[in-house]
Amino acid sequence: MRLISADGSQVGIISTVDAMRLSEEKGLDLVEVAPQANPPVCKIMDYGKYKYEQAKKTKKAKKNQNVMNVKEVQMGLKIEAHDFNVKLRMARKFLENKDKVKVRVKFRGRELMHKDLGFGLMNRLIEGIEDLGKVESKPKMEGRNMFMILTPNIDT
Repeated sequence: MRLISADGSQVGIISTVDAMRLSEEKGLDLVEVAPQANPPVCKIMDYGKYKYEQAKKTKKAKKNQNVMNVKEVQMGLKIEAHDFNVKLRMARKFLENKDKVKVRVKFRGRELMHKDLGFGLMNRLIEGIEDLGKVESKPKMEGRNMFMILTPNIDT
C-alpha cells in the first residue's frame, strides 16, 4: 500500500504490517483513504479528530444552504383591486424571503368560459413582482384552477 504520514508527506509503498507498526508507534490510526487506487492509499491520522472535522464541515455547509419553501397565493376571478394588492404584497414578501410562490386562480361555475381573464390576472401579478422574481412555470389550467409558479431572483 502507498502510505502518507500524519504531516501529509509520502512515506512510500510499504507492506500493511509495516504501516500498522508505524501508526502504532505514533499513537495514531491507519485509515484507508483511496481503496480503489492501485496500490491502495492509506494515511496515518487521528481518526476521531478527522471525523470531528468532517462533521464540522458538513454542519457549516448545511448552515449556508438556503432551504426554499413553496408558498401558495389563491385568488378568485372576480377579485377586487384592494384584495389583489394584498395578494400581490403577500407574493412579494414570500419572494423576498427566498421562497417559491405558487399562484392559483379558482374558477367557479360559468367563470370557466373566461380563461382569458384568468391569464390577465396572472399577467398583472407577474408585472407586480418582476423586480423580485421570475416565472418558473407559465400559467396553465388544471381542472377548474389556473396555476403558475414564481421563483425568486437569486443574487449571487
